[in-house]
Amino acid sequence: MPTRNINLTVAQDRFVEQVVKAGEYQSASEAIRDALRVLQQHRHEGALKLEALRIQIRAGVDALERGEFIEVEDADLGGYLEEVAAAAGNGPR
Repeated sequence: MPTRNINLTVAQDRFVEQVVKAGEYQSASEAIRDALRVLQQHRHEGALKLEALRIQIRAGVDALERGEFIEVEDADLGGYLEEVAAAAGNGPR
């Protein structure tokens, strides 16, 4: 397994010590590897969310280009958004 030297802040070092002493990990290396796995997963999920957002934006732009939209006056925007949220089951609580 490759070895790498890293610098931690005092708080990070205390945290690693704490989770090892608590028995959550057998070693500092194990704790750091787990933290890196979480970072990798977080970045992967972020990339998937970004791709889904791009797809939705493209669908919205395509709908606009086809003329599939309604115009809402500024004064009516709040009410319209409440209607949309209610229809989607996300109405005010």
